[in-house]
Amino acid sequence: MIAVIELGGNQFTVKEGDIIDVKKQDAEVENIFNVEALLLTDEEGKDVKVGTPTVAGSKIELKVIEQFKGEKIRIFKMKSKKRFARNNGFRPKLTKVQVISIA
Repeated sequence: MIAVIELGGNQFTVKEGDIIDVKKQDAEVENIFNVEALLLTDEEGKDVKVGTPTVAGSKIELKVIEQFKGEKIRIFKMKSKKRFARNNGFRPKLTKVQVISIA
């Protein structure tokens, strides 16, 4: 089964066993939480279920593996001919989750 889920304002295409990095979720490491799918399909794409906005009765179990900080993102602003330049950056907080089951 393949599912499209929404976490942290982003959509992800996942299969069982996939490990994805998402925006920080309020869950402890090793905790399991459930989300509903926006779209479900089989491997060949013959049986497709589209939700409005989610598929009723769908359940995707996710396990939190790690809470960590991502790579540094640089923000550079400049205005030409005005001697204005500003360099800033940050490291986003992320959560690594593993897809346990899709139902």
